[in-house]
Amino acid sequence: MKALLLLVLTVWLNTQSGSCSPSSSCSYPPSKWCSSMDSAIECGVVKQCLMSNFTRAHQKDGAVEVVLYYESLCPGCRLFLTEVLFPTWLMLNDIMSVGLVPYGNAQEKPDGKKYTYECQHGPQECLGNMIETCIMNMSQLAFPIIFCMESSPDVINNAKTCAGVYDPKLDWGKVMSCVNGDLGNQLMHQNALDTKALSPAHQYVPWVTVNGEHTEELQDKAVSSLFMLVCNLYKGPKTKACGGSQKYFKSYCPNE
Repeated sequence: MKALLLLVLTVWLNTQSGSCSPSSSCSYPPSKWCSSMDSAIECGVVKQCLMSNFTRAHQKDGAVEVVLYYESLCPGCRLFLTEVLFPTWLMLNDIMSVGLVPYGNAQEKPDGKKYTYECQHGPQECLGNMIETCIMNMSQLAFPIIFCMESSPDVINNAKTCAGVYDPKLDWGKVMSCVNGDLGNQLMHQNALDTKALSPAHQYVPWVTVNGEHTEELQDKAVSSLFMLVCNLYKGPKTKACGGSQKYFKSYCPNE
C-alpha cells in the first residue's frame, strides 16, 4: 500500500509540473533510474519509467502469471484489483505478469456478424468492460489506467481522465471508435471465449488463475495474500521485495 500511495502521488506531481527531472534524494545514476520500482520511486520518475514499459523489459524468466477474470463494476472485483492485484504488481512486477479479462458473468448473444452483451450490473458495466478491453489493446500503460478507473468513484466517466494522466498520447477518439466498432466487438468476443474456456468453469468473480490454474486454495491465497503467494511460487533467486538481500536503515524524527 505504501508503494501504491507513492506511485499515485508521484504521478500526480509529475503530471502537474510536467517535470521529468529526478528527485534531489535520488542516489542512482541515470542508467539505473528505471532498474526497479524502488529506484523509480526514490528518483521521482515512476511515470516516466512506466511509460518506457520498463516492467516488462526487466521481468525475470519464470515470472508467476496471474490472470484476473472480472467485471468493471463488480464491487468485489474492484476491491481486489485496486487493493491487492495492482499494489502487488507494483512491488513484484519483475517476477509477476498480470492478465486482465473484463467479462465475468456477462452473457453473449450472436447478432448477425457481431455480438451483443448483457452484463450483471447493467449496460454501464458492459461499456466499462469494453473501454478497458480497448485500452488494453491500444496502450502499454493499460494496467495503471484501469487501476485509476476502478479506484475512482465513477469508473466510466473518469476513464478519459485516467487515460490522460497515465498515457497522454493515447487518442481517446480512437479508443471510443474501438468501443463502438467492430474491433471492440471482436475483442470482447475473445474475452467471452477465454472466460468460457476456463476449467474449472468460473462460478463467481473475481476469479483468479495462477500459472493457468485455478483451485479454491489458490483463490483463497490470492485474495488473502497475493504478495506471499507470488513470492512463494517464484522459483528464481529471491528478489529484494520477497526478502532477498536488502539495505536496512534507520530513520528517526527527533522529539524537539
